[in-house]
Amino acid sequence: MSFSLISLSSSSSSIVSRTFPSFFSSETSSPPSSLLTLLRNQSNFSHVASIYRNFGSSSCSFVSSGCSMSAADYVVPRAFPSSFESEFSSSGRNSDGESSEVGSGENDEQGAETDDEDQVLIVDEEDVGYSNSDLPQRWDVLGLGQAMVDFSGMVDNEFLERLGLEKGTRKVVHHEERGKVLSAMDGCSYKAAAGGSLSNSLVALARLGGQSIAGPALNVALAGSIGSDPLGGFYRSKLRRANVNFLSAPVKDGTTGTVIVLTTSDAQRTMLAYQGTSSRINYDPCLAEAITKTNILVVEGYLFELPDTVRTISKVCEEARKNGALVAITASDVSCIERHYDDYWEIMANYADIVFANSEEAKAFCHFSSNESPLSATRYLSHFVPLVSVTDGPKGSYIGVKGEAIYIPPSPCTPVDTCGAGDAYASGILYGILRGVSDLKNMGSIASKVASVVVGQQGTRLRVQDAIGLAESFSVHCRNSTFWSDIGSDQISSL
Repeated sequence: MSFSLISLSSSSSSIVSRTFPSFFSSETSSPPSSLLTLLRNQSNFSHVASIYRNFGSSSCSFVSSGCSMSAADYVVPRAFPSSFESEFSSSGRNSDGESSEVGSGENDEQGAETDDEDQVLIVDEEDVGYSNSDLPQRWDVLGLGQAMVDFSGMVDNEFLERLGLEKGTRKVVHHEERGKVLSAMDGCSYKAAAGGSLSNSLVALARLGGQSIAGPALNVALAGSIGSDPLGGFYRSKLRRANVNFLSAPVKDGTTGTVIVLTTSDAQRTMLAYQGTSSRINYDPCLAEAITKTNILVVEGYLFELPDTVRTISKVCEEARKNGALVAITASDVSCIERHYDDYWEIMANYADIVFANSEEAKAFCHFSSNESPLSATRYLSHFVPLVSVTDGPKGSYIGVKGEAIYIPPSPCTPVDTCGAGDAYASGILYGILRGVSDLKNMGSIASKVASVVVGQQGTRLRVQDAIGLAESFSVHCRNSTFWSDIGSDQISSL
């Protein structure tokens, strides 16, 4: 027995109370984001804010089980029908979706970056500023996240032991600690990039959607906080070269945050974050305007570490929902969830349509023990958030909808560097939504494939040529998504 994925009937529109932005086609029988809207309106999502603090038990028996529809009865929102006009595509992109000139510091096309730290500070003036007339009318995706410059390199276990660093962890360091580690890396081979977890996802998405393959080119932007120092200019320049517009003005006399990523031969990464100016993001007029013309807002979980920024997150999510945008939250880090559990759930319960997490983060959200399966955590979370994406490393991933979870097998690859795998996976989910993929399992397969490509290389960024190849391979499925094969019953977990 198998379950067919069927489109939501137009009769369901009577229960949909949410207002949709103008980019949705009026010719479709139901709004393209009807999946997430229907789930939110047909379940206990509307009052979840009052019960989210009841988490802590591994049982979810208090959740209403009266939902008769299964995950197989839903399609992912078709945000851009094939007939959608091209007026929202951005101009000025070359054939590979990116500026043809590559400045020093990072060769984005090939994924190679200079090892000379001084050179990464060289910024072309024409890349730093742009006028409002250069910006598109709408943003397909707007990210709100930490703007950090990544310094990444391969080290051995002895290097970590010598500096007293625990392998596989992430910690916040002060200016002096950062200098000590960078000094220890002197003579090692390392790279610099406009980093941050969310920017990795946005760059991958911009590259996947950089050309009119299976739809108009995608417009992607990031808001955050950078300093007026050379690293801030480097960050903005490199994002713009990757067709991601950084919208926030630099903070006068501020210092740009950095993350040192140390990867060992077993593909484990140790991360040291220096927040700098990125420790605060303000709800300024530029951000307020961008929110009004955004289709999907993605909030980076690392921002919950910043007390003053939580209020900004709440305001941005509230305005995004008022303007009909979908809201996605990235979990980012287990320790961050544990420290700011209530803040996460306050936002997720009231605003989130999508949550991205790995298996450990998903279990942290549920207060599950480490012995619990990621499948259970996915199912549990999906009672409270319409669409839940949970990755489980080389074991695969899950997509949860209303108490059920679809298993996504991993795409084969030889792991080189796992740093950025989850970020790449999230970009694949977003790409599938924006390209109108109407099958949850195949959307997960797209995301898994994108992640496998990034895991099979050194560095966190999806390369331009790889992105083009992936987009071309996905294009047939995007155009014919309603004709994809059924999902077998063994791939759907029921309550």
